Amino acid sequence: MAGGTDEVLAALRERVPAGALLTDPDSTGRYAHDEAEWAPFGKPLAVVRPDGTEQVAAVVRVCAEHGVPVVPRGAGTGLSGGANAVDGCVVLSFEAMNSVLEINPREQLAVVQPGVVNDDLRAACREHGAWYPPDPASSPWSTIGGNVGTNAGGVCCVKYGVTRDYVLGLEAVVGDGEVVRLGRRTAKGVAGYDLCGLFVGSEGTLGVITEITVKLLPGQRAPERTVVGYFDSLVEAGEAVAAVAAAGIVPSALELLDRHCLEAVDAWKNMGLSAEANVLLLGRCDTPGAAGEQEVDALLRCFDQAGATWSARSTDEHEADALFAARRLAYPALERLGPVLTEDVCVPRAAVPGMLARIEAAARRHDTLIANIAHAGDGNLHPLIITEPGDDAARERAQRAFDDIVADALALGGTVTGEHGVGLLKRAGLHAELGPAVVGMHHAVKDALDPRGIFNPGKVFGDPAS
Repeated sequence: MAGGTDEVLAALRERVPAGALLTDPDSTGRYAHDEAEWAPFGKPLAVVRPDGTEQVAAVVRVCAEHGVPVVPRGAGTGLSGGANAVDGCVVLSFEAMNSVLEINPREQLAVVQPGVVNDDLRAACREHGAWYPPDPASSPWSTIGGNVGTNAGGVCCVKYGVTRDYVLGLEAVVGDGEVVRLGRRTAKGVAGYDLCGLFVGSEGTLGVITEITVKLLPGQRAPERTVVGYFDSLVEAGEAVAAVAAAGIVPSALELLDRHCLEAVDAWKNMGLSAEANVLLLGRCDTPGAAGEQEVDALLRCFDQAGATWSARSTDEHEADALFAARRLAYPALERLGPVLTEDVCVPRAAVPGMLARIEAAARRHDTLIANIAHAGDGNLHPLIITEPGDDAARERAQRAFDDIVADALALGGTVTGEHGVGLLKRAGLHAELGPAVVGMHHAVKDALDPRGIFNPGKVFGDPAS
């Protein structure tokens, strides 16, 4: 750090209003990490809650001058440690930059600040007869800035795509505090490199995003029909997922929950989900009219042919919504059992049955409790490895299971992360997936856009052994 801590804090106080600058450890501690309980974190020097781009740029200029790390943070709902503080950093929390600046149904776009909560944007768009599709399970709490930083997915991304598919343009603070605009507002445009797309999923390592222009879909979403299937085994449920893909069916959602998840939700919310099934598949179709009815029939056939013990079309909208609410509650319900090490592998859809079998084998091999949630329709699996608090031996076994699952996903032609990002937890897996030459290309891009190395250092392409 060029200059001492007192000098840095003095410079920040000159440029940031008192109410936006936190330096007391009791206040800054709650901004030090996201929800990845296994990821390490440090002690921030300060937390700044800017109210606009000018304040962000001012903070970055101070940090660049003094060599202070800058860690952007949304709502802290991440599951990979991507927003975790490093010692002596300045955390930029975007909770005060939470305005929807524009919704333009004619041009089918919206402009938002990074602190806007996902569901709040979706609700605002509905009032204008438009729809913003990306819907991570954390959508009631996670922010658009965080969604962009990790290229978040969600329940409906099997049909509608992930965050990157909806980001048209960005404003960002880069380098020594320069403010740049990337991307476009037009329906198409091919001028220059896709630097906007490069920032999506960069996890704050290239600069700080201060404004986002997203694409909207016109009109209201068609009502969804829900299909439920009960299965005795994960592999049979996986066979149903592979059958859906092979049949060319594109549901608007296809979600999986195993018995561990169902029992955890029941213990917390007393929903009675675990009484009938070991594995639950939830499918939805939003194609209107007769074509939608045909999709539902085809889903049911795929479930039955794969060995469903029971399958049906839901006729109760409230019941169907409750089932998908249980899907969103599964992760916090499992957190009540102990620290959760969260996986986020994605494999080809035909490989889903084999991957689920390998996850079960890892659980047996390492004597570890692994619950399974999945955006099964696009092969994005979330094995959740749970240990008893304070059990160091169980923690070591869990880490070995985690590593085996990553290796198994790569062996099946998959990727180490489908939507949560790399952060701190997946660095070794990323190096294994990409190889030295491609990792070197990423380092070259990082060095070019962040020559002082201040933006979220150590994340994504940092040393996996650190």
